[in-house]
Amino acid sequence: MRKIALALPEAEERETWGTATFRVRNKIFTMFSEGERDAWVKSTADEQQALIAMYPKTFFFPPYVGPSGWIGVHVATVDREEMSELVTEAWRLTAPKRVVAAFDESAPATP
Repeated sequence: MRKIALALPEAEERETWGTATFRVRNKIFTMFSEGERDAWVKSTADEQQALIAMYPKTFFFPPYVGPSGWIGVHVATVDREEMSELVTEAWRLTAPKRVVAAFDESAPATP
């Protein structure tokens, strides 16, 4: 997850509460739980509910941030591509619109 998060524009890692948090413009979009076995990823309540219902062995309702729509992810069982999509979407929800627009313009076109 660290590599995915830090590859996004203006993303930075900062230790807070004894664990790694990933931010854009000082706003957290994803973080590790204690021991880095799980991650908490910013999302929407709808996405959170859908993923937990479909894949309860991989996704869970995290403490503290769960009521705000964040998704808990068991890092050992999540598909790498799924994690990449979740982290990128969390970054999109957090980054300034200008930064997201520039990122989208620089992305290669899909056929």
